[in-house]
Amino acid sequence: MAEAAEGRRGRGGRGGAGGGAAARRAERSGGKAVQLPYIQRKINTFEILDEEAMEIIERNADTILAEVGIEFRDDPEAISMWKAAGAQIDGERVRFEKGMCRELMKTAPSQFTQHARNPERNVEIGGHNTVFAPVYGPPFVRALDGVRRYGTIEDFRNIVKMAYAAPAMHHSGGTVVEPSDIAVNKRHLDMVHAHMTLSDKPYMGSVTAPERAEDTVAMSKILFGDDFVDNNCVVTSLININSPLVMDDTMLGSLKVYARAGQACIISPFIVGGAMSPVTVAGTLTQVLAEAQAAIAFSQLCRPGAPVIMGTFATSISMQSGAPAFGTPEPSQVLYGAAQFARKYNLPFRSGGSLTGSKLPDAQAAYESANTLNATLLGGVNFSLHAAGWLEGGLVSSFEKFVMDCDQLAAQQKMAQGVSVDENGQALDAIREVGLGPVSHYLGAEHTQNNFKTAFFASTISDNNSFEQWEVEGSKSAPERANAIARKWIEEHEAPALDEGIREALDEFIAQKKNSMPDAFS
Repeated sequence: MAEAAEGRRGRGGRGGAGGGAAARRAERSGGKAVQLPYIQRKINTFEILDEEAMEIIERNADTILAEVGIEFRDDPEAISMWKAAGAQIDGERVRFEKGMCRELMKTAPSQFTQHARNPERNVEIGGHNTVFAPVYGPPFVRALDGVRRYGTIEDFRNIVKMAYAAPAMHHSGGTVVEPSDIAVNKRHLDMVHAHMTLSDKPYMGSVTAPERAEDTVAMSKILFGDDFVDNNCVVTSLININSPLVMDDTMLGSLKVYARAGQACIISPFIVGGAMSPVTVAGTLTQVLAEAQAAIAFSQLCRPGAPVIMGTFATSISMQSGAPAFGTPEPSQVLYGAAQFARKYNLPFRSGGSLTGSKLPDAQAAYESANTLNATLLGGVNFSLHAAGWLEGGLVSSFEKFVMDCDQLAAQQKMAQGVSVDENGQALDAIREVGLGPVSHYLGAEHTQNNFKTAFFASTISDNNSFEQWEVEGSKSAPERANAIARKWIEEHEAPALDEGIREALDEFIAQKKNSMPDAFS
């Protein structure tokens, strides 16, 4: 105990305050950190529904599919496909007999590999695996200078660089921010190009128009080769249901492109409870289940065996303002319940993330994101979009929050390992060596010396030092420390090597596409 007290005094004194602790934190936050593989969970999932509740919700979803149906809007081909499959057609509304969708869903794989151009970055989606991907879709950024503004292609590329550097980020993502300085009909080319050239992690494709999905597949064939893409999944795409109970032509068109190409689709009902679904958890789960089953089944009509991820994006609503509210209990309950159905149907599951309605990376952002992220891991989510960088209800990509979230993703990585009871984990030799208290301690034990570097999760953001040491080091807040790490990741980025012939072919494809059409900004 005397040695431990002396150690605390040494850390707290002003004389050495800027030394070892700051150096260790700098080492942990460096841009050359070891990349962590996708999570293979060794902990049990939390199940919120009992068997009776699952039977009730599934039965009610069957009732919705049979009585109300799903609208497949502005897509005559989709209607013809459903008619040929035996569904009941009424204009653009499609109704389904009990169990019809679930029968079609059986050809979807329970687990699949999304290949990265660096095979060491491949991810397994499904089973006991969890893959973290960045924020998706915000039009604004909160940049490193603190200014909130529309995103640019430079912002987009910088976030891709950060995702490449972050050890616990397994995926490069998709639309990490909308680059508003490039024409709407052309920006997808630059975004996919950034993922392909600035990172060698897996990436997502464009879904804002079917022809943009086709461009993504074509660029992927340049990167990987035609045969490889024809026989392997190299792209994941986000297909949102236009809740309640509508699939629009944009999403349908993109789904058809990717599914027919054998590429993965994340089928996600987009739910703001109370506005786009009932206010109750069971009612929302009923609608989620109906929408997801119909869309997943349709993907299998397009190509039996096409990889698909059952998903849900759910949040509650403020009954005072009408704005979405994040980090509340009800969306986590929806996540847990929907995950149970995905496991029942033997499908990979997408949900969760680090979600918040806060305008800044502050205490509200931390609490709300933690509530969502804990449910993500404990619920058994396989693909977690918005795992880092989400701010202001998804309107903003925050550089600082991206780093803060990635710090917590690494903590979840440690949590997912579970409790080791091997010989080292049991630590009997250490207990024998130290013996009885009260003056005995483990600081000098051989077991402690052998394990101290990896025994406890070490945050790159949190400061657990004395007040005096924190003050000497600049009295920095967590966002300020995150800002410094973000700048380091961007400044020290080195693009992974890419064959020059492939790079030239990608550049030529993009140039031809851009030259073939005038700019459109709507």
